[in-house]
Amino acid sequence: MPKRDRSRKISLSTTQIILLSFLAVIGLGSGLLALPVSAADGVGVAYVDALFTATTAVCVTGLTVLPTVSAWSVFGQTVILLLVQIGGLGVITILSGMMIALQRRIDIGTRVLIQDAFNLNGLSGIVRFVKRVLLGTLTAEAAGAVLYMLAFVPRFGAKGIWMAVFTAVSAFCNAGLDIFGEQSLCAFGTDPLVCGTTCALVILGGLGFPVWWDVLRICRHGRGRGLRRLRELSLHSKIALSVTAALLAAGTAAFFVLERTNPQTLAPHSLFDQLQLAFFQSVTTRTAGFYTLPQQDLTNASAFVSLLLMFIGGSPAGTAGGIKTVTAAVLTAYTLSMVHGKNEVGLWGRSITRQTLSKAVAVTAVSFATVFFSTVLLAAVTDAPALDILYETVSAAATVGLTRNLTPQLTVWGKLIVTCTMYLGRVGPISLAVAFGTGKAAPNIIRNPIEDISVG
Repeated sequence: MPKRDRSRKISLSTTQIILLSFLAVIGLGSGLLALPVSAADGVGVAYVDALFTATTAVCVTGLTVLPTVSAWSVFGQTVILLLVQIGGLGVITILSGMMIALQRRIDIGTRVLIQDAFNLNGLSGIVRFVKRVLLGTLTAEAAGAVLYMLAFVPRFGAKGIWMAVFTAVSAFCNAGLDIFGEQSLCAFGTDPLVCGTTCALVILGGLGFPVWWDVLRICRHGRGRGLRRLRELSLHSKIALSVTAALLAAGTAAFFVLERTNPQTLAPHSLFDQLQLAFFQSVTTRTAGFYTLPQQDLTNASAFVSLLLMFIGGSPAGTAGGIKTVTAAVLTAYTLSMVHGKNEVGLWGRSITRQTLSKAVAVTAVSFATVFFSTVLLAAVTDAPALDILYETVSAAATVGLTRNLTPQLTVWGKLIVTCTMYLGRVGPISLAVAFGTGKAAPNIIRNPIEDISVG
């Protein structure tokens, strides 16, 4: 009888590799942050706090149980910054960039990983895409750091250089972590240079890299003039840019109207500063995590507007979280088509495929379920107002990083719940279900009878 081969080769799907790579980096990061050298006092922090901090950095969320500026040493802050950079770009992108720098060949397996990580449509031009992503990221972060230095160095001296670099990386990666203090950017809320630079980096990171290249392409080779060139953009870019602009404008208007008479937020400021603060709040809810207004001081109406903007988030293939702008646009178009009795769902003169519609519905439903169950679990172990708990879980699931001052008060169980929620929000609940499902779906050889049911 032939001998049974006891050595079984473990084969992982691309989705499993991506998810496990994030877990591996979180594990390594939490181990480094738990070391005494990472703590500002040289003693060390509890592992659950190190795990929470590593997760919020890798998942580019920004929720913190310990003040980054006072709890961590320079070594610890450097570890956090590296985790943010890895989390923002993705582990696979970083490893591919290292292989390109060492002039190593990127095999087909790695190319497929990159394709899945960025939801690309094909394998052609993968190496060039990685090079562009790395170069574009470094360029944006370097430019942001230089602009920040103009504001920070005169105020903080040589320390302002490190603060500028840290903030630039955190802003572009939509992480929201800072080393200023416990009030984020509140001290710079009326500084156009700091706020403008932060908003620019957040928006650029949240638009997604494919949109960058598409805009640059039509700027260089477009045949129209002025805004007419925008017609040559891909459907994805048109949706991402238009929805982003619409949400930013609507959010700014909403926060300005709802907060302008609030003495704890906009009321004490001039009209220009009110508009600037309202715009920043609209930008940061797109999963940035920085704030110039304490979130617990917002009116309940503004808090619910923030919840909606956080849940939507940024655009695909970028550093932002949420269900994404494109998903929200597809669902809106689908709803409107149903209301008007149309059989076809269209955007910008193009039809949306049934597969895209199904994915949009599934992403939204699973994300909503994640928020719901996380909220219930956190409410069971935390004695806090319901709005504060909901704000926390939506912020964690959408990898935003805004809190109504609840994060520092979390119990150990609360920290673990929010940690899991941040991880789910970063990798995507559907990706996790697909990666660790029971196996490949069997083909539908036999179909069940069709019968109508009442809906709505």
